[in-house]
Amino acid sequence: MSKKTNQNIVFGIFAAITALVSIISIGIVFYVAYHGLGIMSWHFLTDIPREGMTKGGIFPAIVGTLVLILVSAVLAFPVGIFAGIFMNEYARDNWFKKFVRLMTNNLAGVPSIVFGLFGMAFFVNGIGFGVSIISGCLTLGILVLPIVIRTTEESLKFIKPEYRLASYAMGATKWQTIRRVILPMALPSIITGLILSIGRIAGETAAILFTVAAYYLPRLPQSVFDEVMALPYHLYVIATSGTDIEASRPAADGTALVFTCDCVVAQSGGQLCKNAA
Repeated sequence: MSKKTNQNIVFGIFAAITALVSIISIGIVFYVAYHGLGIMSWHFLTDIPREGMTKGGIFPAIVGTLVLILVSAVLAFPVGIFAGIFMNEYARDNWFKKFVRLMTNNLAGVPSIVFGLFGMAFFVNGIGFGVSIISGCLTLGILVLPIVIRTTEESLKFIKPEYRLASYAMGATKWQTIRRVILPMALPSIITGLILSIGRIAGETAAILFTVAAYYLPRLPQSVFDEVMALPYHLYVIATSGTDIEASRPAADGTALVFTCDCVVAQSGGQLCKNAA
């Protein structure tokens, strides 16, 4: 068998696997949409859960998810971006840089339930924040921090050295070069990583299970030390351990549709920014 024939076979296998994954993904989206559109209404999106979460809406869960995304992003994104800038632009190529990169890659592969247990042990019990927004957002921030750091570092790495040298030749300092030349050129790729991180924050259940998520809380949070409902945990609750699973199934379908749309928008935004880059 020739080399070209082997190559065509391998490419054909990869194409078939890609098509299968795409069909499954599209099938899941259509299944969720088919079952969720029946309950979708303005009342469902703006009302609180009622009668043991078998009726009413999911407004507290939507607000809780948005709060977790916003606070986690504020905590994690500046740290991750500046750490990525330091790793690529300032850190020398020595054992320390290799060690930090190794630890960052390892953290990116740690299961989210481990972060949840760490957040419960350190933020909830150790520091004493309790089950609250601040505990959950700090946990989620640590969860996505490796993604932000590696995305920022790789985005800066792709900028050609000639641009840095040209800026230095014009008399710019290192920080002026980074701020006015390098960062604007790498910004689309960095934003891609940030949007994908937002999708990761919005979709996490295990990391918020012990740190912030409330089983049933039909009100909006008043401070960062309150618990909140969140879409992924709310979906898990009403689909597996609600007061009446059959009666709450339409609400579960509607929650799944809102949650799916949230994730699809985040992934699509990340892909658009990647294509723009």
